[in-house]
Amino acid sequence: MGYTVGYKRVVSRLMKTLNVSVSVKRVCQTTTSVEGTRPWVNRLKDLQVCRCDQVWVADITYVHLKRRFIYVALLMDVFTRMIRGWHLSQDLTESLTLKPLETALCQSIPEIHHSDQGVQYLSKAYLSTLRRHGIEISVARRGCPWENGYAERLIRTLKEEEVHLNDYEDIHEARERIGHFITQVYNQKRPHSALGYLMPLDFQRQNLS
Repeated sequence: MGYTVGYKRVVSRLMKTLNVSVSVKRVCQTTTSVEGTRPWVNRLKDLQVCRCDQVWVADITYVHLKRRFIYVALLMDVFTRMIRGWHLSQDLTESLTLKPLETALCQSIPEIHHSDQGVQYLSKAYLSTLRRHGIEISVARRGCPWENGYAERLIRTLKEEEVHLNDYEDIHEARERIGHFITQVYNQKRPHSALGYLMPLDFQRQNLS
């Protein structure tokens, strides 16, 4: 009697045991910047984040299937590290980012929304949704990914602890596995050093009580 295991997961564990690391190159561009004269401002510079839903950060990453790429959009509350919304799609369309935003806004509303200058985040529909809810818009400078560092670290965690350990057969399996990681593992079971090694859900409950 045998067990079905993922090749990536086995290799990753062996490499970790042998203290061997590998550099994974980002080969798929997910951000196309918006050209224009709008004076976008990074409102997170020198800002002390000290309460729930003070700042949400957003970003997009790709997942490589056997023959193509698919994309994941994420929204995270900086203070609690809770992922407020996510969506997976075959295309880099406006709905990729708009759907998780609309879903997340049904539960809570941030004071500030921060992203890079990708066209999906600066589209007319996305910006109007933010403004309709009275949310301040914060944008990182072009070519400065560290200015969206919270979201970048979230994506790195998703890649290292879920995506790079699995070979998804298709978009449906990817959606199921990634969704499970986000909702059941990351939000509820994964401790964060920035939260005093509490899980995001526990930290949120502690700060709302």
